[in-house]
Amino acid sequence: MKQMQGLDAAFVAFEQPNAPIHIGSTLIYDPSTAPDQFVRFKDILKFIKNRLQLAPVMRRRMVRVPFGIDYPYWIEDPRFDLEYHVRHVALPKPGDWRQLCILAARNFARPLDLTRPPWEFLVVEGLDNIEGAPKGSYALLTKVHHAAIDGASGVDIMHALHTITPEVDDIPNPDPWKPERMPSQVGMFARGYARAFTNPWRQASAAIKSAPGMARVAKGALKGDYNFADTMNTPRTRFNGTISPHRVIDGAEFKLSHIKSMRVLCEGATVNDVVLSIVGGAMRSYLDAKHELPEDTLSAMAPISVRDEKEKNTMGNQVSAMRVPLGTQLGSAGERVVFVTAETKKSKAMTNALGARQMTEMSKLSPALFMGLGARAYSQWGLANRVKPIFNTVVTNVPGPPVPIYSGGSKLVAIYGNLCLLDGVGLGHVVQSYVDQLTIGVTACRAALPDPEFYIECLQTSFDEHMAALKEQDSEAA
Repeated sequence: MKQMQGLDAAFVAFEQPNAPIHIGSTLIYDPSTAPDQFVRFKDILKFIKNRLQLAPVMRRRMVRVPFGIDYPYWIEDPRFDLEYHVRHVALPKPGDWRQLCILAARNFARPLDLTRPPWEFLVVEGLDNIEGAPKGSYALLTKVHHAAIDGASGVDIMHALHTITPEVDDIPNPDPWKPERMPSQVGMFARGYARAFTNPWRQASAAIKSAPGMARVAKGALKGDYNFADTMNTPRTRFNGTISPHRVIDGAEFKLSHIKSMRVLCEGATVNDVVLSIVGGAMRSYLDAKHELPEDTLSAMAPISVRDEKEKNTMGNQVSAMRVPLGTQLGSAGERVVFVTAETKKSKAMTNALGARQMTEMSKLSPALFMGLGARAYSQWGLANRVKPIFNTVVTNVPGPPVPIYSGGSKLVAIYGNLCLLDGVGLGHVVQSYVDQLTIGVTACRAALPDPEFYIECLQTSFDEHMAALKEQDSEAA
């Protein structure tokens, strides 16, 4: 039995009927590379079962402390049933991309059963009319509660459930896993009550450790290195109110080499800076078409992993975050890349000064009871419609494998990330690289983004504008 950390417990507390807190992916596989050039559902089940020991998170369930007076615990589920977690459906004809996105959105909107290990896989057959997917391909729609993983540990699960060759090799060592008994609620309450008395000392210790970082940030603010006033000037958009329980999912695919080539639009720009600029251009185009484009720049929250080598293959979240303006006030793609690159450097400097790791450690000490009460009050009172937003969207970058990978012999041909939403954040982007591809997976509240196909057109238009700016710069240099 192992207790959750503060940020993991916060994700449990934040869960609301209209906002389930899980993340996931839409993965598409080509079974023609499998030994029999065909993969049955029972083959997928067998492959996953044989590799469960490589992904411990998949057999652990959470147990809450009575009255929410302390963080929940993880235990090895005594009634684990693989076939409950892995399910099987087929798309009706014609089996196109729009149908897959609708199914993925409906599946993703449904909360997970938190009395079981918090994950589900849905195998989807019938993908016969999806561009880029060979005939006979199938999809895997995944969702895992955010309390169990972050983006980096999600990559660890991906590695556990894939191989680098099509050959299906059984794990030779015997599975050491053993289920645990459900703990006594009386004992958990007593333990949580005792911990509540020691929490102020732990908070004081963390505050002392964070003092140098706070001092560095204050010094930088006095020098003008950081402008906190910009945080309070974030404009409200249709994406920044109370969200509905319904979701839309879509995605766009680009050549990774094209994105990398755009870095020359600004000296020192990174791939992430270019993607943030593309997202900024898409949001600008979309809101402008709705006659809702604010004059001030929109901003994104960009998660930062602070997970080190010792924390690989461990559960939970080791993340911090930074706020990055997206340059939506600029019509020129080239100018936007310059703007975003400069703002990203400022945000990274402030995060480094404060200490990204220390920010994560501070989050581990929030009182459990207050987190739950605060999350429910924020949702039930509709405070997202009244409180000024700090950022307008989320853009998280998840690096994928640079070489093809296989599951049960089937080659992974495409991957699109899905993101949880909260009241006040009705639009999220997952940037995922894989071999020579880069995808931007879009998850949104259906009330805020009723036309996801148009938003994908805006992403493509923004990408084209960046390519045009690159060609213009090349021609000027020539």
